[in-house]
Amino acid sequence: MTDKQVLAAVLLIGDELLSGRTRDINLSEIAKFLSPLGVSVAECRVVRDKQDEIVAAVNHLRGRYDYVFTTGGIGPTHDDITADAIAAAFNLHIDVRADALAIIEDWYAKSKTPLTESRKRMARVPEGGSLIANPVTGAPGFQTGNVFTLAGVPKIARAMLEDVAHRIEGGAVTHSRTVATNGLREGDLADGLGDLAKAYPEVSIGSYPYFFEGPDGEIVRGTNLVARSTDEVLLNDVTGKLADLSRSVGGKPVIDPPDAK
Repeated sequence: MTDKQVLAAVLLIGDELLSGRTRDINLSEIAKFLSPLGVSVAECRVVRDKQDEIVAAVNHLRGRYDYVFTTGGIGPTHDDITADAIAAAFNLHIDVRADALAIIEDWYAKSKTPLTESRKRMARVPEGGSLIANPVTGAPGFQTGNVFTLAGVPKIARAMLEDVAHRIEGGAVTHSRTVATNGLREGDLADGLGDLAKAYPEVSIGSYPYFFEGPDGEIVRGTNLVARSTDEVLLNDVTGKLADLSRSVGGKPVIDPPDAK
């Protein structure tokens, strides 16, 4: 077992994200995919379709984290500039690459779809980049150094991750436990949570209030207490203490409720 901490960043690219037109789910999917591999997402950024801003973000993140995942901007249209930005960030030449083009040609031939010059843009890969398979639409992503460049469409991005796992050198896996405390608000638990956080600095402890309408129209309130750590023994200890804290202020804790997974 390793206690090494491996961290990743996610860079979401696209004007449509910042305008609110498109709701991102790629961050969640990438984080969930990486967690069992022993990689924790430590930062996420969203940038617009401006090459210099993408370059600046990529260079900052790749120098700070073990891995960087970008999503968006590798399609066939004029605003798909991520590949150029990655090449610029690494100071690499970029052009249509024969192996990427062969994949796209085969895909479009099978689907009896014309391969236009615009679609050939999706075969442009920074020099030396390693292709990432795309089983959904054919056009590959690519890896450049510690940066993985994925499509923006969530279904495609998630499928591409399957060709990334074997390239990841993970560290300690972070485990999570949840204690549901129906009827309690964060303020009821704040002092005790602060004491536990000080006593167990190796464990991340968070509180997340929830509200929903009950069967008779009443508002049901509560707080989920979530503990995260790479040390499962310590994590179990803290989970028990969170349940005790809930009981101490009148709660009826439920540990690891099914809907908290």
